[in-house]
Parts: sequence; C-alpha cells; structure tokens
Amino acid sequence: MPVAGILVGGAMTATSLAGRRLREELSTRRGEVEAALALGLLPRDAVLEVARPSAATALVPPLDQTRTVGLVTLPGAYVGVLLGGGSPPAAGAAQLLVLVGLLAVQVAAVWIVTELVARGRVLPGLPR
Repeated sequence: MPVAGILVGGAMTATSLAGRRLREELSTRRGEVEAALALGLLPRDAVLEVARPSAATALVPPLDQTRTVGLVTLPGAYVGVLLGGGSPPAAGAAQLLVLVGLLAVQVAAVWIVTELVARGRVLPGLPR
C-alpha cells in the first residue's frame, strides 16, 4: 500500500508539472504551432513539435531526485525495511523497486499528458 501511494503521488506531481510546462510553452510558442499547421502538419504533430522538449524538462526533477537518493537523503523504503527487521540487501531491493517504479510511472504520466494535449483533449483553445 505505501508503494502504491508513492507511485500515485509521483504521477500526480509529474502530471501537474508537465501540464504547466506544456501550457506555458504552447502559449508562448503559439506562432510556431500555427506555422507548422500552415505547412501542412497534422494538428497533433504541430503541437508535438513544441510540446516534446517541454515534456522532457518536466522529467528533470524526478531524475535529479533519483540521482541524489542515498547521497543527500536517506531513502524511506530502505530505512523502513531496515527498521522492520529486514536485511540490507532486501532493503536495497525494496528501495530500487520504489525508485524504478516511480520513474516509470512519472514517464508514463508525462507521456499521457503530452498525448492528451497534442490530441486536443486537454487545454482547449490551441490552434487547429
């Protein structure tokens, strides 16, 4: 149950960060989307030309967090397993499972938000 809570929380954070970045980028670079549409790109492809780089920047905080685990902070799952009587290798495996799962969920969340924005399901008012 705690791992599921961590994953859902991570997905929510990644979704809101990606959505904000996409909204900002698409509003400031609206002319580029319109130019891509004028050149004959499909609406989804025109939006993705602008959205992909900002979606990638939405993944920077989770990557930084994963990189610093164990160096700057004590990972929660690791300490929890140790305090619960587990061995250090079991604690390391649990922490690795949480970190890999968290990164996978965040990547999936950012990808889904980007696709929804590109298909016009979210953030109405984009040039079509």
